[in-house]
Amino acid sequence: MSTTLALSLLGLALVIIAGLGAYAYTLWKEVQRRKAFRKEELQRAHRNCLENLEMVASALVQEQVDITEGSWRCKVLLEILDETLTERPDFQAFDDVHRRTRHLHTHSARQALSPRDRIREDRERLAVEEEFREPVLKAAAAVVEFRRGWPNNLH
Repeated sequence: MSTTLALSLLGLALVIIAGLGAYAYTLWKEVQRRKAFRKEELQRAHRNCLENLEMVASALVQEQVDITEGSWRCKVLLEILDETLTERPDFQAFDDVHRRTRHLHTHSARQALSPRDRIREDRERLAVEEEFREPVLKAAAAVVEFRRGWPNNLH
């Protein structure tokens, strides 16, 4: 093999390596951009969730929403933020109400019930609301306090 051919092949190899290196760098930058975007989206989603959580909790404290509905909404929003939040003693009442009322019908399934069954379910729901009224209102106040310290009080 002649020196000229060897140098040409070496030059070609260096150009190919440089091109692959540039492509790898471009891909790495894209991965970094997507990670930053995902992080920003997650933070935005958490902010929205926290705002909604605070609104529902405030509505509960001011008794503008039923205990059952407010508990369910708070439970879902807390679990979106962190699945373990409803296990905290301060927020346990939301999960307790949910466990006691999750079998009750809602929306169109409720409309399909006979009037007698609807009244029976209403009585059951109202009994749970009466039993858990104070713990849920206390939990709602704890949510408002929790919101002020987010995210430092997550774990």
